[in-house]
Amino acid sequence: MLQFKISDKILIIMNISSYIDEFILYTGSAKGRSKNTTVNYAVDLAQFADYLESAGISSAKELDRACLRGFLRELSGYGFSRSSIARKLSSLRGFTKYLSSAGVVEGDPGTGLRGPKAEQSVPRAIAYEDIMKMMDETEKTSKKSARDRLILELLYGAGLRVNELVSLRWDDVDIEERELRVTGKGSKERRAYFGKPARDLLRQWRDNAASKGHATEGDFPVFYPEKAGAPRLTERTVHRMIVAVSRRVALYGVTPHTMRHSFATHMLERGAPLRVIQELLGHESLATTQKYLKVTVEQMKKSYLETHPRSGFGGDRK
Repeated sequence: MLQFKISDKILIIMNISSYIDEFILYTGSAKGRSKNTTVNYAVDLAQFADYLESAGISSAKELDRACLRGFLRELSGYGFSRSSIARKLSSLRGFTKYLSSAGVVEGDPGTGLRGPKAEQSVPRAIAYEDIMKMMDETEKTSKKSARDRLILELLYGAGLRVNELVSLRWDDVDIEERELRVTGKGSKERRAYFGKPARDLLRQWRDNAASKGHATEGDFPVFYPEKAGAPRLTERTVHRMIVAVSRRVALYGVTPHTMRHSFATHMLERGAPLRVIQELLGHESLATTQKYLKVTVEQMKKSYLETHPRSGFGGDRK
C-alpha cells in the first residue's frame, strides 16, 4: 500500500486527515449540516492539518489547547478577519468535540476556548433621496418595473428581510389595512406595516397577477417565480435586481439588507422610539437594534447644535 512507501511524517498527517474526513462525513450525515457548512469545515480543518504538519505535531492524541491557540495566532498573523477566525474556531470546536467523544483525545481542548472579539459592524444606510432614485430607476429601465418597484417599497417601507419578502403569501397581506404578517428568524411572527405607495402597487400587482392566471389569495406566494415550476421568487433574484438598479444610479455596495437598515435609520432620525423599531424589525434583543444609533451620530450632533441653548449655535446663545 502507498502508506508504506511514504515517510512517517506524512503518515501522521494522513492519520489526522482521516479523522477530519470522518468528522466531515459525520456532520453531513448524522448531524445533517448543510453542504455549505460541511465545505467550510473541510476548508478550515485542512488549514489546521497544514498547521499541525508545520508545527511537528506527531499524533492526533497530542492536540491540546496550546495547539489550538497557536493555530488561531497564526491565522491572525496572516491577516484573517476576526469573523473568519471566529468561524474557523467554530470548526475546530466541532472537530475536537468529535475527537473527544470518540476517545481520541482526553477531554475536549476546544471547550471554553475563545477567539477574537467580533468586529462591531455598523449597519449601512443610504439617504432617502438615493432610495427614491432607485425606485424611479426601476420605472425607467426595468423590464419588470412593477415587481421591482414593489419589492423596493416593501424592503424599505416595511423593513423586511429578503427571505421574509420572498416568503410572503397572500394570506399574510392585508392591503386595505396596510399590514403584513411576517415570519422572521426562529419562526417568530410579527406585524409589519407599509405605506400608501406600496398599497397601490400591491393592488396593481394582485390584479395583474390574476389576469395572468396566478392565484392571488390563500397560501399562494405574493411574488410568483420567474420560471414555471419554481415555488416562489428567489432571494438571489431580488439581490441581483437591487445591485443592478443601485449601480445604474451610481450607488455601490447596496444590498436588500441596506433597504432594511435604511428603514430603521430613517425612522430613528425622525424620532421613532427604539423599542418600536425593535418590534418592527423583529429583533430579539434591543442591543441588536441599538446598532442603528451609531449610524445617526451626525444627525444627533446636528440636532444638538441646532436646538440646545448652550450649544453656541441655536436657542439662547448667551
